[in-house]
Amino acid sequence: MYKRMQFGQKRERFEGDPNQTSLPFEAAPAEVVEQQEEIKQKIEYTRSRPNHKGRAKLPQHLPVVEIEIHPEGDLSEMVCIGKEITEELECEPARFYINRYIRYKYASKKQDEIKIGELPERVIEKGIPGAGLLAMILTNKYVDHLPLYRQKQIFARENIQIASSTIEGWTKEALIKLQPLYEQLVFDTKTKGYLQADETPIKVLDSDKKGAAHQGYYWVYHAPLDGTVLFDYSPTRGSSAPMSILGTFKGYLQTDGYAVYEKYGKKKEITHLACWAHARREFEKALDNDRPRAERALLMIQELYKVERRVKEEQLSADRIKELRLEGSLPVINEMGKWIFEEIKNTLPKSQIGKAMAYAYARWDALSAYLYDGNLQIDNNLVENAIRPVALGRKNYLFAGSHDAAQRAAMIYSFFANCKKHEVNPFQWLKYALENIMSINHKNLKDLYPQTFKNNIQKSNM
Repeated sequence: MYKRMQFGQKRERFEGDPNQTSLPFEAAPAEVVEQQEEIKQKIEYTRSRPNHKGRAKLPQHLPVVEIEIHPEGDLSEMVCIGKEITEELECEPARFYINRYIRYKYASKKQDEIKIGELPERVIEKGIPGAGLLAMILTNKYVDHLPLYRQKQIFARENIQIASSTIEGWTKEALIKLQPLYEQLVFDTKTKGYLQADETPIKVLDSDKKGAAHQGYYWVYHAPLDGTVLFDYSPTRGSSAPMSILGTFKGYLQTDGYAVYEKYGKKKEITHLACWAHARREFEKALDNDRPRAERALLMIQELYKVERRVKEEQLSADRIKELRLEGSLPVINEMGKWIFEEIKNTLPKSQIGKAMAYAYARWDALSAYLYDGNLQIDNNLVENAIRPVALGRKNYLFAGSHDAAQRAAMIYSFFANCKKHEVNPFQWLKYALENIMSINHKNLKDLYPQTFKNNIQKSNM
């Protein structure tokens, strides 16, 4: 810029003080030599550094490319006495290629019958993307939180020019194909006997207010006994939103203190469980307000979590977990309940310690209900963990384009959350699901669940 100002055309030129020293655009020769010597020393030092003793082992399942290196010079008078092997982990960018289906036609000699090879089921009829490409796009967006416009840039670097609207259309069509599997997941979730529930906001462009985004919500349900997760979108946070799932639900329902859940928790068919993690957070907020009493409450809650830590470490059965909780947790809960009952009488309701006590006091039965069965959890953390990918996604693509798009996103979030729960590679599962969902018998639809896919892969490898 400065060169153009001084030496460019007259309309771009800026004449400074002729007596002023010119800027050093180029280093002096002596400085260049000194810099090169310094770089050479750094390179030699880096080469001579020993490998770190604790370097990670290379995965055994990866293909190996062998590169043979022989000494330079004449080797005709020498004999090979051995070899040294050095391995490194390497990669190359995603490889794009074209599947060209060539279907041959055959005709009978009498010309009264013609046969042609059958084209495999395709995810998008007459579309150009294969199942693997669609799986990569969806995995990049909803697992790795890579917006579609950035993926378009990746295509462009490989000299593959695809319009943004085309990629968006592919994404929509692929998600629509998964709709039957999602409906099966919704049906199965309603039949669970123990659900954890939570909700998280999502911005949606489809708004009645001009220039403003609508505040929608993902309602998330987690079944701890079999580790399944369901995301459901609703434009509202009102009591009607969870009706589609909780309207006919029977069993244990574990939630935070949101009033909508309290309404469902009062139904005869439901045993409402509260969350000790939320109760603990209220007392943590009160440390600056009333440290002695807040610390006492936190120490008692800590005793409850010591029991849970032992349960996890020893991997106890449900019956043994219930016994251990009745021995170690029930006395603590009884002591804490009596203490709160006495202390809340002498506490300002609007103080933070007063709010913490009131939160626990109002939900005491629900906080104690996890003692009923060893299969129940002490808190709602498992469903909160399932929500985290949505929070990461919000930072990258900020909003959904419409209410329908938000529901389609809820669908793929559900399946990818189940992949994470059951340690399934999300790309491999989605590619398999897209390849088979068009032809699978509706009675066998559950075979496309991530956890079932994992079990089938394990059986085939045995």
